[in-house]
Order: sequence, then C-alpha cells, then structure tokens
Amino acid sequence: MSAETLKWLNENTKVGFTEERGNAWHYRADLQNQDKPNHYPQAIPVSDVLRDLFNWKALEADIVVRTADGRESVDATRKAIVRSDDPSTVFGVFKSSYTIHQYEEWLLKQVANLVDDSDLAIGTAGLLRSGGKAFVTIELPETVKTPMGFDIRPHLLACTSHDGTLSTTYQLVSTIVVCDNTLAGALGEQTPQHKVRHSKNSIGKLQTVRDALTIVHEYSDNLTAELERLSAQAVTDNQFQSIVERLVPVDLSMDVRPQVKARVENKQELLRHIYKNDSRVAPWSGTALGVYQAWNTFQHHYAGKDSNRVERNMLNGVMGKTKEQDDLVLSAMKAVLV
Repeated sequence: MSAETLKWLNENTKVGFTEERGNAWHYRADLQNQDKPNHYPQAIPVSDVLRDLFNWKALEADIVVRTADGRESVDATRKAIVRSDDPSTVFGVFKSSYTIHQYEEWLLKQVANLVDDSDLAIGTAGLLRSGGKAFVTIELPETVKTPMGFDIRPHLLACTSHDGTLSTTYQLVSTIVVCDNTLAGALGEQTPQHKVRHSKNSIGKLQTVRDALTIVHEYSDNLTAELERLSAQAVTDNQFQSIVERLVPVDLSMDVRPQVKARVENKQELLRHIYKNDSRVAPWSGTALGVYQAWNTFQHHYAGKDSNRVERNMLNGVMGKTKEQDDLVLSAMKAVLV
C-alpha cells in the first residue's frame, strides 16, 4: 500500500492539538483503526506513538550473491535494511558502514534528552513510504503573541529514514497558529537545524546537536522582528500584480499553447483571490507580509494534488524545497518593492 493513500495516513500518522488547530485534511474516521484513533485533542501520548508507529525495528540483512551454478557467498561490503515485522519490506542496500538510527531512539529518547523533558508534548508523528521515513514534532511550551495578530508556537521537528533519503535532522520551526503554516525559514532567515549522517561516527553526537540549535526565545524574537518588518512594508495592487507575474509567469515570447496559458492565468487568479479573500491572508493584504502569506498558503494548501499533501509538505520542509519557495517570493518582492 502506498504511503500517499488516505488509509495509510489515517493508520500511520498522528495529529495532536486538534482542539486548537482542527483536524488534518486527511481525517477519515472510517479508515482508522477504531481502537487506535490518530487525532488527539491535546498532545499525543508517547505510549501511543510507541504502540502504533514505532513498534518495530529496522534490521540489517546480509546480501547474498548466488552464481549460475548455485554457489552462494555473502557480500561483506554491503547490507540491506529491512523491517523486523515484515522482512520482505526492503528499505535499501547500503555500504557496511551505514548505521541504523532507530526511530524510538533518535526521534523520542534523543529528543527528550535534547529538550531536557522526558514528558514530551508531541504535536504530530508519522511513518511514510512503508516506514522508510519517520517524523515527530515536539511542541515547546510558550506561544509567542505578536503585535501583527500572529501567534507563533515554536516546535522541534525531528525526522530520519531507513531508506537512505534523509539524514537524522533536528530543526526548530514555527507553527503560525492563525493559518497553521509551517515555515521552513524565519521569512528568509535559516532556522536552527542540525543533521546527523547515518555513519559509524553518528553515535554520541547529541551534545553537538544541542550546541547547534540556538535558544528558542532568540529564534522567536528574530521571527517576530521579520514579521513586523514585512507587515510595515506597504504593497500596492499594481505591485502585487507584478509580483504574481514574477512568481507565475506567462512566457509571451514563445508559442504557448492555450491550455498552458489558461493554467498559468488560473494560478494567477487563485493567488489574487487568496490575497484578498482567504482568512489566513486577507488581514495583511496590502503589505509584504500579506504577499508572503498568500504565496505560502498557496504552496501549502492549494499547489499539487491533495492525495499526498501532508507527506509532501513535510518532505519539502526537510529537503529544503519550502525554503526555496520562501526565497522565491522574497526575491520577487525585493525586485518589485524598490
């Protein structure tokens, strides 16, 4: 079964604090294990994550080479990584030096040590790609109220993989409560992040991670300052249209098919609608903050297909694609708002 299906998302991801943020878009009561709901009014219990998601281990398996005449030998330079509860699920083949980062150890125990809190307030958790990837977000206690009407709740994103696609990553990010968008960067500032490769030297690097992450209050202060700066910068309707045309351009110098031109124009119109009418954006229409919010909301809630939106948004943040989109809109504003 694909990780992008609704059934997978309802059985293999968990969403907390729904009293404040509501249900995830993929919520379907009939697709969940009835005795194991995946939505929680407050924090997700650590015991539920261990019971339902991290109740298996990644195991090393030998790579056996068989010749045409039936002789077999083990390739000592390589190993496969499989699921303990389903060894037919092979996550990948790696060099012998590849070190497994077990999800329970690196996404729960290490994080508890990192934030000096054994009673973790888990906001979200999940498995993706048949368990080849996993993530946990830990809510940090204070909600920062900004003068612009945003409530910022810093949290720590921890993620890793068994399929070779992700280093173990710890990153401070912020949920903007008014629209529930996760910013990969503090509006252009790189968020505190540290990555640990799956190498034989990765064990014992927790203090290095702790040193690499800056203080949460400093991060919140920097983000608040950026929000204030953007909210104070006025944007006219003509300037907004120029920014939209830079973000979603129509190449008039080429023979563009009518269908392609229509798709681009529809995206431009959707951006204008979000900017003026979407409740997550409209309060800041007429400012650079409103422009940023319009593009961010478009990318998180409208762009692409809904079938794998949760997974895509998470991976885009971890792999740097969300940061690329943040940089794109900031660059467009810089070019127009001179």
